[in-house]
Amino acid sequence: MTKEGSSDWLGLSGCVAVVTGGGGGIGRATALSFAQAGAKVAAIDRDERGLEGTREKLREFGDGHLVASCDTTNAESIAAAAAKIESALGPCGILVNTAAVLRPGGLDTLSLAEWNAVLAVNLTGYFICAQAFGRQMRNAGRGSLVHIASIAASNAQGQSGAYSVSKAGVVMLSQQLAAEWGPHGIRSNVVSPGLVVTPMSQAFYDTPGVTERRTAVVPMRRIGAPQDMADAILFLASDRSSYVNGEELIVDGGYARTLMSHVPRPGF
Repeated sequence: MTKEGSSDWLGLSGCVAVVTGGGGGIGRATALSFAQAGAKVAAIDRDERGLEGTREKLREFGDGHLVASCDTTNAESIAAAAAKIESALGPCGILVNTAAVLRPGGLDTLSLAEWNAVLAVNLTGYFICAQAFGRQMRNAGRGSLVHIASIAASNAQGQSGAYSVSKAGVVMLSQQLAAEWGPHGIRSNVVSPGLVVTPMSQAFYDTPGVTERRTAVVPMRRIGAPQDMADAILFLASDRSSYVNGEELIVDGGYARTLMSHVPRPGF
């Protein structure tokens, strides 16, 4: 995270970075990466046990960080967390939305409750957090938002309930935020992971043979790790991407670009 002759190449030292879903997976990796880069980190999640694990690891980077139990689907909970963070660390300069859930199921039998539960966390929660922490950015006249979507946003993932729909919504939400808030000095971008081992996907990889089969279809021949996503997030959050706004960065080892590779071509 450094460049020869510079100890803060990303320019994140002292910035207040809020990470939703910070109790594990991509969220935890991102929170720790910000702390390593010198930012003041606030990790929020409704997983209190996971947050304690994040808190312990943040301590390795000194003081000036906090974790807070928060339900990102609840506007009052977010408002309380935003006020607590601003009081303790200062106004938010970076918001990273990583909180997500997956409720498998076919659309023919999916209940409305399951549909709404996924949209509440994966999309509406991103909107609520953007509003709450975006107010602090608007007051400062600058800020950066990074939202986690998925390659499933543009490649429908069957039997995954509202997941693909929610992630497609995240991409459009980010683009609209970029257009509306750009004049206020606030950027909004998306990181779309491919195949990544996280607490949410771990069960798939625990199934014998799945890791090998998935690895075989990724051009880089490996499954992504949360740190791969965190590295991309830090770039988009930093001033090194100061003229990048409203974009989607796909981080999948090239997997989403392999469609034609799977088409039989006799003679080739």
